[in-house]
Amino acid sequence: MYSPPHFQESRQEVLAGLIQRYPLGCVTTMTPDGLVADHIPLLFEPGAEAAGRLIGHVARANPIWQSAPDQPFLVVFQGPSAYVSPNWYGTKKVDGKVVPTWNYAVVHAHCTLKAIHEPERVLQILNKLTDKHEADQPHPWRLADAPTDFTEKLLAHIVGIELTVHSLQGKWKISQNQPLGNQATVVQGLLAAGAPEQVDMARWMTQHKASIHKQRET
Repeated sequence: MYSPPHFQESRQEVLAGLIQRYPLGCVTTMTPDGLVADHIPLLFEPGAEAAGRLIGHVARANPIWQSAPDQPFLVVFQGPSAYVSPNWYGTKKVDGKVVPTWNYAVVHAHCTLKAIHEPERVLQILNKLTDKHEADQPHPWRLADAPTDFTEKLLAHIVGIELTVHSLQGKWKISQNQPLGNQATVVQGLLAAGAPEQVDMARWMTQHKASIHKQRET
């Protein structure tokens, strides 16, 4: 991924945070039929040896789980993104030398994939995914809430997957190449526009700036 130095994000906890907040990964790999991509919700688990692992499941009919142990995979996690209008730059009034752009944050995970067939391990993956995404519900649903014979039938039609993460690459293109004044007015413009994705980007920019400032102080 092309990424100028000022857009590069390498802090592992920050990259993991994006994956945890935006867990729908675009899982890509090369096959004999060409490049393929699957969109799979994944759970990131930090690791002591590799950069961590991603766990999830796919339909048994999906050939992705039949890949070779050393076959490379690229998993893309798209974080917040928003259009940035030139009208939001404070320097527009000074010299007019401004153009539109798009702000975004993204993580690339370079992995290899292993299929999980054992029912107990697949159930473990399902429980972890369910517990994660049901955590904010008033009455969290549990896999055990469904009839056992029903879940057993479903298990026969899915395969667990474990992606060993060999490296993570982050790109935070959120106006760092602009003067501090322009960064502030972009945040104001996003908040004033008010769409959910624009507000999310404004918050992301503010939080990222604060985390960088805190890191420099320590």
